[in-house]
Amino acid sequence: MTRASLDKQPHEVAAMFDDVAAKYDLTNDVISLGQARRWRKHVAAAVAGRPGEKVLDLAAGTGTSSIPFSADGAYVVPCDFSLGMLREGKKRHPWMPLTAGDATRLPFADGVFDAVTISYGLRNVQDTDAALREMLRVTKPGGRVVICEFSHPTWKPFRTVYTEYLMRALPTVARAVSSSPDAYVYLAESIPAWPDQPALAGRLLKAGWTDVAWRNLAGGIVALHRGRKAASPAG
Repeated sequence: MTRASLDKQPHEVAAMFDDVAAKYDLTNDVISLGQARRWRKHVAAAVAGRPGEKVLDLAAGTGTSSIPFSADGAYVVPCDFSLGMLREGKKRHPWMPLTAGDATRLPFADGVFDAVTISYGLRNVQDTDAALREMLRVTKPGGRVVICEFSHPTWKPFRTVYTEYLMRALPTVARAVSSSPDAYVYLAESIPAWPDQPALAGRLLKAGWTDVAWRNLAGGIVALHRGRKAASPAG
């Protein structure tokens, strides 16, 4: 398998994630220096799922990211376009309603979910704007979106160090712990090419989300963007 190019052909990206499914969660913990678990807690707090609510977790992979929403009492639907990830997730969490789906053409009706969230997956979607519109479509009026994505450190000296880590250290670590290190070279290259925090906020607004805001985690290594779908007019 060759590394997927940055034009993010869906079949190539899906094939990469199929190949890394078995060790994906372990590799993420290692290359994030243990921060991935901490960031998941921030996402769960931002989503604030409650009993009786329906939460769509996109790019859910093996379902690890979905567990906190279920623990909060919400009904969570993990969705991913990598069948390899979903198969691995079904082995680990047979009770979860893992669902195959493309973020740009979601297999759900309009206005189904109270909240839609995606962590580290929007960057890998071929048409970001189409995905943001689809997320809006399947969200109930007044519902919310939470996007957790690698972003751009706000302190310039740290940004230089971080970029060096991505391009040099991360592929080396990935070779040691992953069965498909090329996938992590692709992921490292895709992060600097991703829009910065204000630019992603602008794309959310353009897609129709309101009350858009973000906050940085770990100095901007990761950014947590939030938005809301406008409530239906009275009457």
